[in-house]
Amino acid sequence: MSITGAHSLLRTLAELGVEAAFALPGTHSLPLWDALDDLGGDVGSLRLLGVRHEPAAAHAADGYARVTGGLGVAVVTTGPGALGTLRALGEAAASASPVLLIATEAPSTLRTPGPGSLAEHGDQRAFFASLTKATFAVEHPDDIAAVVRRAAETAVRPRSGPVYVGVPADFLGESAEPVTDGTDGAALPSLTAPPLSAVPAEDMEAARAALVEARRPLIWAGGGALRSGAGEAIGVLAERLAAPIVTTFAARGIVPPDHPCLASNPVHAPEVGLLWDDADVVLAIGTDFDGVMTRDGSMPQPPGLIAVNVDAEGATKHYPPDLLLLGDAREVVEELSLGILPKPGLDELTRRLDDIEVRVRRRVRKEEPRAAEFLAALKETVPEGSVLVPDTCVAGYWIGSFYRVSGPRELALPLGRGTVGFGFPASLGVAAGGAVRAVCVTSDGAFLTGCAELATAIQEKLPVTVVIVDDGLGRYACTDSEQYAQYPADPVTDPLTELVTPDFVGLAKSFGVHADRVDGFGRAFRRLLREFTRSDEPNVLVVSARLRPPRKTSTRW
Repeated sequence: MSITGAHSLLRTLAELGVEAAFALPGTHSLPLWDALDDLGGDVGSLRLLGVRHEPAAAHAADGYARVTGGLGVAVVTTGPGALGTLRALGEAAASASPVLLIATEAPSTLRTPGPGSLAEHGDQRAFFASLTKATFAVEHPDDIAAVVRRAAETAVRPRSGPVYVGVPADFLGESAEPVTDGTDGAALPSLTAPPLSAVPAEDMEAARAALVEARRPLIWAGGGALRSGAGEAIGVLAERLAAPIVTTFAARGIVPPDHPCLASNPVHAPEVGLLWDDADVVLAIGTDFDGVMTRDGSMPQPPGLIAVNVDAEGATKHYPPDLLLLGDAREVVEELSLGILPKPGLDELTRRLDDIEVRVRRRVRKEEPRAAEFLAALKETVPEGSVLVPDTCVAGYWIGSFYRVSGPRELALPLGRGTVGFGFPASLGVAAGGAVRAVCVTSDGAFLTGCAELATAIQEKLPVTVVIVDDGLGRYACTDSEQYAQYPADPVTDPLTELVTPDFVGLAKSFGVHADRVDGFGRAFRRLLREFTRSDEPNVLVVSARLRPPRKTSTRW
């Protein structure tokens, strides 16, 4: 069998350990499906999952990357197909998800400065330059393997993020050299990120001394800490320092929920925010202190700030640190712990954090009892090993803020860019990535942006449960909240903010997806959610309930 560019591309992805890529076939990418059929077992467990809309391919690749910790891959076609992924790549970039977008471009023989051949957009790569870590162009069919390899390494290298590869459509069908590393036909090695330079010994010693001398140290753990696998090391250091651990939305689950130093969520709650206000030294691990976490930077600069980060620019752009330890979070924290003897006060700290937890939960029950009931129902019914994938919606905000995540990579939030419509397509990637169950929590408005992917879920038999919280407002609830906050005397209620929504149960059933509806988060909701999340098939549970946004949202800061 002759080797084509399509064969080369698929074999390279398989050698990189990718087991699922998300794609939408088009005229320019058809050789990939033909090559997949030709190769059979030669691409290991790699499969192409066909989606119904290009943004879903990129969101699904993002979800796959978040749950596996590996490379997520989306394959789309020229022009409108490729450009449709921009919003999803923006979310992946802000959340540091290593997504590889492979897009066909106009055939090499038909390139023109402006629109010319079918679906052509001139310099297509230029559209992706500001949203990705890098863009790559394939100049010859023989180069496909090397370029894809280089792009994949770029995507996973800390700080990870999305990368674009453009392949002229005709290259997929042309002859290409077999996939090798250039030495005697040997297969490509597994994908790894290059090691980082060691932190200077004097900087490490200065940080260690500052933490030991601190009277009220605080550990602030972000998404970079989770991606590096630093949870255990952070837990050990926190116990030795008797320091509370505050986690960002991206770091939920980094340490077990019963860890004696883990503070309640979120820092926006006054009881938790006091931990920041009281700290004399903050150890910030893998975070850039974005606006969502810091109320747009309104939190005061701590008296002492030590930052651990792989990205010097990200570590210093919001809260300038007194000391920057540039390196891998897990390795740096493990080295910091060396020589630090346990400080007194751990039992006292645990009692204080337990009291904060009680007061935060009491606040939630008082301010929004339905949210407390909802969170309790999720905790009681969602199977162990499942991954919650909330959307940018009111119910999703409550999960991100107050849900106690059992372990790392068991929560995938779209809080990098707050992308509405992330939840359902991302949950397809989470399910394909091997989660026990992907449980998407979305709203009536957010679900409608990607409801066509019900066809993908049922066709691929993905273990996804979609919980649609339908508030019955006939409006976007978050927008509605913003309107009343900005225009309390005369909120905007014109037709542009009014929504016509379908019968979601009927819609799901029309795709062959099992669905049901309940009122509220009570016993019936618990019973059905327990049943749905233990099914082998995708399903949809519609809940008629109304929730007010939590303190995480900007109108309540």
